[in-house]
Amino acid sequence: MKTVSKNTVLWRRRIVLGSIALLVGWSLYLGFRQQAIEVDIATIGRAPLRVTINQEGRTRVIDRYVITAPVNGYARRINLDIGTAVERDATLVELEPVRPDELDARRRAEAEARIAAAAASVDTAQQQFIAATSNTKLAQIELQRTRVLRAAGHVSAAAEDLAASNADRSAAELRAKQFAVATARHELEAARAVLQYAASGSSAKTVAVRSPTAGQVLKILHKSEGTVTTGQPLVEIGNPRALEVEIDLLSADAVRVHPGSRVIFERWGGEGILEGEVRIVEPAGFTKVSALGVEEQRVWVIVSFTSPATLWQRLGDGYRLEANIIVWEANDVLQIPVSALFRDGDSWTAFVVEQGKAVKRRVQIGQRSGLSGQVISGINVNEHVIVHPDDRVQEGSSVVRHKTL
Repeated sequence: MKTVSKNTVLWRRRIVLGSIALLVGWSLYLGFRQQAIEVDIATIGRAPLRVTINQEGRTRVIDRYVITAPVNGYARRINLDIGTAVERDATLVELEPVRPDELDARRRAEAEARIAAAAASVDTAQQQFIAATSNTKLAQIELQRTRVLRAAGHVSAAAEDLAASNADRSAAELRAKQFAVATARHELEAARAVLQYAASGSSAKTVAVRSPTAGQVLKILHKSEGTVTTGQPLVEIGNPRALEVEIDLLSADAVRVHPGSRVIFERWGGEGILEGEVRIVEPAGFTKVSALGVEEQRVWVIVSFTSPATLWQRLGDGYRLEANIIVWEANDVLQIPVSALFRDGDSWTAFVVEQGKAVKRRVQIGQRSGLSGQVISGINVNEHVIVHPDDRVQEGSSVVRHKTL
């Protein structure tokens, strides 16, 4: 039988004990070493960025008319319904005299003077309409000329946009002057009705309140027959196919919006999205109490539709839309998720992943949307940043991408 020397047994024992010691040491190292923190990591890249102001808006008829009673009287029942189409000069309401109201010499002279003033207003409105017509024709000619020069490369795109804006503005002014003529004529007829009604001695004589323009009935404010007073609203008419959108913004947001800003309407009830353009930011604000009872200074922003009318023809007066007013946009922007940013003193900071370690990096941010921010400096494209860093992540912490199931 072969015998094992004492030295061999001793060496074997040492090897076994050494292996056990190494195993215990390695286990202690694994148990006490810092574990890598699982984090969400995003890659910095370039993409389009759009900064918007989001607020609910509602449609309204551009030109609406509230027809009022020209004199005191007894209104017959209105046989119109909401949505009924009416022509210009169509009879809306008939007023019966309650009692003949004779005018003395002084009041008759005042009534005749009001008729003369209303007639002068009609002449003034007609002249302004003629001037607006001329300006509109000139603006259209200038737009066509600019488009030809633009196609030949002689003028810039900005010049073409300016000519188009001038043409649109002239068309809107022409329409306003046209409605001003109709309103002046309506006021003249109302002034004449006062004198005619007072001079009539017959109790059967009625006064016909007519529509100053063609449109549809939007509201009937005095449906049933009854006594009405001078200036009392009776019927509201307008053209529901000529709509615009009114949006009330915080004054701090309104200063970032200017005429011509593009607007996108979402969740309006139909398919797709609608587009519009800010027509005017009203110069005067108003106070509004929020749902939390806080007084806010608000400003009305009026938006015109630029999408074809066939896309929004199902909208009516007072319909709700969700408006996104674009205050800044660019197509190729280096951007970082806003959730990766946090304040460190007076600067924006983010954790950049370098060789498995979290490294704090100061970042200069430009424009910001709800989810992303424009990177001016501090981080380069294709670098990795930690999204939603918690308190465990510190400078130099070992990190690993969060495992998804």
